[in-house]
Amino acid sequence: MTLSAQIQVIVVSWQIYAITHDPLSLGLIGLSEALPFIGVALFAGHVADRFDRKRISIAALFVLVLCAGALLAFSFATARVLALGIWPFYTVIAVSGLARSFLQPARNALGVELVPRELYHNAIAWRSSTWQSAAVIGPAIGGLLYGFGGARIAYVVQATLMGAAFLTFARIEYSGRTPRGGPAESIAESLTVGLRFVWSQPLLLGALTLDLFSVLLGGAEALLPVFADQILHVGPQGLGILRAAPAAGAVLMSLHLAHRPPFTRAGRTMLIAVATFALCIVGFGLSRSVYLSVGLLLVSGMADNVSVLIRSTLLQVLTPGDLLGRVSSVNSIFIGSSNEIGAFESGVAARLLGTVPAVVLGGVASLAVVGIVAVTVPALRRMGVIDRQPA
Repeated sequence: MTLSAQIQVIVVSWQIYAITHDPLSLGLIGLSEALPFIGVALFAGHVADRFDRKRISIAALFVLVLCAGALLAFSFATARVLALGIWPFYTVIAVSGLARSFLQPARNALGVELVPRELYHNAIAWRSSTWQSAAVIGPAIGGLLYGFGGARIAYVVQATLMGAAFLTFARIEYSGRTPRGGPAESIAESLTVGLRFVWSQPLLLGALTLDLFSVLLGGAEALLPVFADQILHVGPQGLGILRAAPAAGAVLMSLHLAHRPPFTRAGRTMLIAVATFALCIVGFGLSRSVYLSVGLLLVSGMADNVSVLIRSTLLQVLTPGDLLGRVSSVNSIFIGSSNEIGAFESGVAARLLGTVPAVVLGGVASLAVVGIVAVTVPALRRMGVIDRQPA
């Protein structure tokens, strides 16, 4: 699924930029996915805690298969699609965001049910490394397929991979346990339970806030087509490499983390990791060397993976099982959509300030967020090993 999604991101973003030559159009890609994602996220979490999580995941994956098929169909009707502008692409992305909103809490909660509690830390590291491996290979494949074979070939591969993801997910063995949520609890109450729980956990709220604003302000991925085309001059093939670099760094870090014990000073480590990420984004914005740019993106991925591991472990350790879907949906609002909202913010900033100033100032703002969170959430700064039970 990740391979397919990454190929889609590369091809769609390059196609839209080739049509518009406007960085704001790249930001609108993120917004068109984020708005439906956020709009139904709390309800999706309620559904994940009330119904069979595997069936929900499979249904969402089927919608993603249909979206992949629609993009493939566009490539066979290029002239008619282009006559409509870029809106058919945005429509498919919006439907994908809606499906992902249901998939994310159901799949995350299902993973916690399938993995023993004592293996959370190790399982998250391995899951992250496999996801990031696909995130390395996917953009590279997407860039090469589009650069040498065109959009049609790229979308054929993308649709095939998404279909394979759907079929293999359906083969996961799952007992279908669904004793979730109290019988007297209304839907309105259920929708707010996740928010109230996160608000009652200062450590979790601080970690989510830190990741939210660092990615929201410091994200540069949405503007990579501009860097590849106008600043580094490496074309769609180079765009695939730039897009894959953060994931490559995350893979290296994940493999390291999978073979080491949990952090003894997790809070301090998370703050340092996010600060390192922000500094790399500033450096990337200023770089004019493709090798330095790739290196900085590589290190940013390594730092980001440390933050993701700590936050994900904290989420799973602190959250009771009957709240996993709803709390995961809140996490999705904070984190899962921050990349897309950040992409829109980057596009607007690039339109107003220019591409390079937008990226540099975003990295500086992300660095400031680290300092603010470190001061205002001392419990996060002092957090040691993540091993306590939910309060």
